[in-house]
Amino acid sequence: MNTIETEAELAGMIAAASRPLAIRGGGTRGVRPSGDVLSTAGLTGVDLYEPGALTLVVAAGTPVAEIDRLLATENQRLAFEPMDHRSLLGTAGEPTIGGVVAGNISGPRRIQAGACRDFLLGVRYVDGTGTVIKNGGRVMKNVTGYDLVKLMAGSWGTLGVLTQVSLKVLPRSQTQGTVTINGVGTAQAVRTMSAALGSPFEVSGAAFDPQADRVMIRVEGFSDSVAYRIGRLTDLLNGQGTVEIIEDADDSASLWKQIRDVAMFAHAPGDVWRLSVKPSDAPEIAGRLNADALLLDWGGGLIWARMPAGTDLRARAGEMDGHATLIRADDETRAALGMFHPQSPALEAISAGLRAKFDPRGIFNPGLMGRT
Repeated sequence: MNTIETEAELAGMIAAASRPLAIRGGGTRGVRPSGDVLSTAGLTGVDLYEPGALTLVVAAGTPVAEIDRLLATENQRLAFEPMDHRSLLGTAGEPTIGGVVAGNISGPRRIQAGACRDFLLGVRYVDGTGTVIKNGGRVMKNVTGYDLVKLMAGSWGTLGVLTQVSLKVLPRSQTQGTVTINGVGTAQAVRTMSAALGSPFEVSGAAFDPQADRVMIRVEGFSDSVAYRIGRLTDLLNGQGTVEIIEDADDSASLWKQIRDVAMFAHAPGDVWRLSVKPSDAPEIAGRLNADALLLDWGGGLIWARMPAGTDLRARAGEMDGHATLIRADDETRAALGMFHPQSPALEAISAGLRAKFDPRGIFNPGLMGRT
């Protein structure tokens, strides 16, 4: 494994590469494309932090935990609360901010605050020819040139190797609480979450655990505001199930960390899939899966499914307006089913064209996103 410590070293190594490269950050997500492993974990450090401007510029290999500690000193945070995959996948290492951006990793707060890509202000990366590219800036209003910033988020290292990212950060909430509604089925749960999300009470998390028949609605902010909004949500949702309130902020935060990291699947057998769907379609799709266990997040728009090993979930789900990503499985199942949902011919042609422009030799993470 080659661990890079400078952008210039990275550019030179990519320019001289004669074999495929498997791009790796912290190595926590269990993605193993073919090729010589090229790690960006040595590209660390904070290049700029302006709390007053809510702006952070940091090297791509910087651990997320280090960023969290820095932001906490100014009572700020990464509002998109990126998932930590280690417990679910049984991996080691440290999640890096470059890996988070490359996967567009976003947690339960996405329904309110937005995804990782929505907080990405600028990027520096090295393309497949070894050229260093910079796009974006340090403010949200920067619109100069093509929006390569958004394109790099979620490209999983197939278009370029990130070396630096600029992010917008937000203040931490003073407190939080969770309203739970117990004794509901999946269809009612989605209606309940939709009602909460459609209310004026600024819900920042809406999830459903079918095993416990429990809906969970999170509210964050100033203490008085949280108490008021929880009270109003309790009134709104009364009659849809047994309503209980988690008032302790630490208990609420612990619950949402478990939801964020899908902790209930961590030590259970089977493959783990992640489906992005229309919330209104979630009950029907979930019913077709015959899964060993489910977790619905994002008001029903995100379905986590734990399936018997080797199951082709996409075949079980059938036609749907969404996509299914294989997150945890053995190598044989990964090879047979692929990590990412097959694209339509038209969309695959566009994707292939982009990859050919950014990586003309086809050396970045071959086979990961449709390319062999």
